[in-house]
Amino acid sequence: MLLPWGVPASAWVLAELGEVSEALNRVGEGEQLLEHQAEQGIFGYRGWAYGAVGRACLLLGRLDEARRLGSRAVEFSRHQPGFTAHALRLLGDIATHPDWFDAESGAAYYREGLALAQLHGMRPLVAHCHHGLGELYRRIGETEHAQESLTIATTMYREMEMSFWLEQGRRYDEIQ
Repeated sequence: MLLPWGVPASAWVLAELGEVSEALNRVGEGEQLLEHQAEQGIFGYRGWAYGAVGRACLLLGRLDEARRLGSRAVEFSRHQPGFTAHALRLLGDIATHPDWFDAESGAAYYREGLALAQLHGMRPLVAHCHHGLGELYRRIGETEHAQESLTIATTMYREMEMSFWLEQGRRYDEIQ
């Protein structure tokens, strides 16, 4: 019964690890399992699972698939605002990908995800949305807004002892 959620999670992990072939296999398998669950009338947590395979596709550079799956994640999580917030951040990350940069859409997705995350006390996601907005503002030359958003994200990461994300921010600063 947990397979439709475990397989998408493994796709995401494999994509993070750079295991492209295996990650793509799990993406396809995960989508099939989710559709099979839908045929049986089982809809719980589909939004999260679509978000996981969408995140995997983004990491693998498959932006069309990532956007389609991110949209499905939003569609199937409307009654689960936490999952919706994560799906909106995913869509923000896709919209701000260097190959598809759309500042207006990216900002809208991040802001909507941020509002939901704040409303539901999802502090790590609030920080991630601020970080996404900060990077977006930096790219379009809005230095003041970028600094404000990145400072909020960094402060939150530090307060929550999210050292991995603090290090990611430092690496980004070094590249610039």
